[in-house]
Amino acid sequence: MSESALDRWQEEKASTWVYEVVACAEPDANRAALFRALAVAAEQQAAIIARDIPGGEPSGPFRPTLRLRVVASLIRAFGPRRCRPLLAAVKVRGLSIYDPQPLVAGHVMPKNVAEVGGRHHGLAGGNLRAAVFGVNDGLVSNACLILGVAGAAPDSAAVLLAGTAGLLAGAFSMAAGEYVSVRSQRELFEYQIGQEREELELYPDEEAEELALIYAARGVPVEKAREIAHVLVKDPKTALDALAREELGLNPDDLGSPVAAAVSSFAAFTVGALLPLLPFAIGLESLALTVSIAVSGVALFAVGAVLSLFSGRSALAGGARMFALGGVAGAATWAIGRLLGVGLS
Repeated sequence: MSESALDRWQEEKASTWVYEVVACAEPDANRAALFRALAVAAEQQAAIIARDIPGGEPSGPFRPTLRLRVVASLIRAFGPRRCRPLLAAVKVRGLSIYDPQPLVAGHVMPKNVAEVGGRHHGLAGGNLRAAVFGVNDGLVSNACLILGVAGAAPDSAAVLLAGTAGLLAGAFSMAAGEYVSVRSQRELFEYQIGQEREELELYPDEEAEELALIYAARGVPVEKAREIAHVLVKDPKTALDALAREELGLNPDDLGSPVAAAVSSFAAFTVGALLPLLPFAIGLESLALTVSIAVSGVALFAVGAVLSLFSGRSALAGGARMFALGGVAGAATWAIGRLLGVGLS
C-alpha cells in the first residue's frame, strides 16, 4: 500500500507541475484558468494521498523527470493544443476543452443535422482511410521494387521472386509495426483508465469536482456543472466513461484491437503489393512488365480518387496526382535499376 500510495502521490505532483506549465503556455484565459484550477486540485489530491504514506509527504521540493521536462519544452514551443497526445500520455486532464462543441450532461451536442451520429461514423471512416493507405503503400513500394529489378535484370523469374519477397517482407513489417503501435497505445489507455477507476473508488468527491471544472470551462454554469458531475459519479460505470472522455480525452469503447489492426494492415498491404506482381505470377512473360505498369497506373489513379473522398478534392485531380507521383517514383526506380544493371554487367 505504501509503494502504491507513493506512486500516486508522485503522479499527482507531476500532474500539478505539468498543469502549471500548460496554464502558462495556454493563450486562452478561460482554458488557462481551468488548468490552474486542476493544478490546485491535483495538489490537494496529493496531500490526501500523502496520508497513506508512512511518515507522511516526502520532504523536499518535487523534481520533474527528464521526460516531463522534455514534454514541457515541447508545450512551450508548440502550444498545448498541438501537444494533446503528449499531454494525454502524461495524464493531463481536461483535454476535451479543445473540442469546440458544447456539452450537455457530459455529451457533445451536434451543431447540425450532418453531425448527428458523427461520433459513430468516425471509426468506420478512419478504418476505410487506413485500409486505402495500406493498399497504396503496398502498391507503390512493390511496383517500384518490381520496376527496379526489371530495369536491372529483365528476367520474369527474378522479378517474380523479388516481388514476392517484397510483398511478404512489407506485409509482415507493416503488420508487426501496426501491432506494436496499437498495443502500446492500448496499454497506455488501459493504464490511464485503470488509474481513473482506482481514484474514482478512493476519492469520488475530488473526481467529481475535477469533472465539474472541465464542464464549467466549456461553458456550463458552475452549479449546473457540479450537479451534472455529482450525478455522474453516483454510477461508477457512467462516471468512469465520463472521466475517460472528459479528463483524458479517451473513448473507452474505442481502444482498438492490436491483432485486428495487424491483420487489416497485412491484408491491405498484400492487396496493393499483389497488383503489380500478378502479371508475372500468371506467366505473361514478355508482356508481364507492360501489363504490370498498366495495372499499377490504373490502381494508383483509383487510390488517388478514393482518397479524394477524405480530402475534399475532385476525384479526377486526386487520381491524377497519385498517378503522377507513383509514375515519377517508378520511373526513377527503373532508371536506377537500369544503371546498376549496366554497371554490374
